[in-house]
Amino acid sequence: MSNEGDGGHDWATWDAYHDVWRHLDRALDHAVQQGAGISVPEFEILIGLHRQADHRLRVRDVAAGIGWEKSRVSHQVTRMVSRGLVERADCPTDGRGSWVVMTPDGRRAVLAGIRAHTAALEQLFWRPVAGDTDTLRSVSARIREALGPVDADGD
Repeated sequence: MSNEGDGGHDWATWDAYHDVWRHLDRALDHAVQQGAGISVPEFEILIGLHRQADHRLRVRDVAAGIGWEKSRVSHQVTRMVSRGLVERADCPTDGRGSWVVMTPDGRRAVLAGIRAHTAALEQLFWRPVAGDTDTLRSVSARIREALGPVDADGD
């Protein structure tokens, strides 16, 4: 649906991509919430911790990993501490810094979240794009290249 004066852009293609991206993102969020009983922000933080061998990160590293401000991470971590998903630990080398450490409950929650997320990805993403993965990867790479380098805030 190319309109005069729009530079020849196919807005229907953008609308289709944007619509499916939003719906897929929401469906994956819902799968994590239903499958693990945790919010998406909790899952994002727990995934970052899960990827570390010792299941701990500095607050600033959590923030950089998910692209949030440190104050937002700090408030979210406080909520997660009250739910028993993480603990705070002092950082002996930096009196102002602290560690966020995953608890056993946090580990159970992130593993349930990973299972739910993976099952939803299989049904909602991998099956529908089967046979077109090279094309999707190529298009994604071109878009990512156009976006430029990752900035210091993790965007």
